[in-house]
Amino acid sequence: MNAALFPDLIVNGELVPHALIAAEAQNHHAPRGKPGIAWRKAANAIAIRTLLLQEARRRGVEARPAELGPGRLETEEEALIRGLLDTAVAVEPPAEAEIHAEWARDPSRFRSPPLWEVSHILIACDPRDGEAAGAARERAADLAARAAADPRGFARLAAAHSDCGSKSSGGALGQSRPGDTVPEFEAALRGLGEGMVTPEPVPTRHGWHVIRMDAVAEGTQLPYAAARPRIAEALEKAAWSRAAQALVRQLAAMAEISGADLEPV
Repeated sequence: MNAALFPDLIVNGELVPHALIAAEAQNHHAPRGKPGIAWRKAANAIAIRTLLLQEARRRGVEARPAELGPGRLETEEEALIRGLLDTAVAVEPPAEAEIHAEWARDPSRFRSPPLWEVSHILIACDPRDGEAAGAARERAADLAARAAADPRGFARLAAAHSDCGSKSSGGALGQSRPGDTVPEFEAALRGLGEGMVTPEPVPTRHGWHVIRMDAVAEGTQLPYAAARPRIAEALEKAAWSRAAQALVRQLAAMAEISGADLEPV
């Protein structure tokens, strides 16, 4: 991407380096051949970040990086923005009537997690190796077709071809609930009924999977008392998000910005 082709981003007199926007643009999708869309998305994101950092410094927010994980700390800028939002954005917990009304709108939405009993065949590969990943997908696709034609023979296929230690038990992984597997694998499970095999291989960071749903127990509808904490948390998060967006709109309305329009792309 040739940054020289795009306008300078200036926020309240602060010139944002093109290199910063170019790096951010790598995180934004755009149609092939239209780099301007990714640049515009990146410029908007950086403009908002710059506004928040300017406001944090204006208010004298102290950067106190928090630990994100073992050996991983926030950057100073991340800590400043979090500190600003902690200071400037406050919401009241939702009222009981609001929580109950959200539950009563459709109680069937609030259910206990499903329980899945699953088997799989793994064709392991490094997804970053295009040639190896392509060959692995071909093997997995062939196995998926064979498994779909003969679901009862799934265990034999797994024992003969899977690269997972579960091959010794015919590919059986036992029971799992939401959150127990990587997101791509779980997404595939949610689309399977009992006895079904994924028609196409499922990619994860481990390789390609052919998955069979051996048994599924759907979650049961939760009573209000059990669903209430989840609803209250979701309502409070939504209120906080709206308040944070209102802060950004307020800062943008008072700012002088060129090179970004802060409109959805």
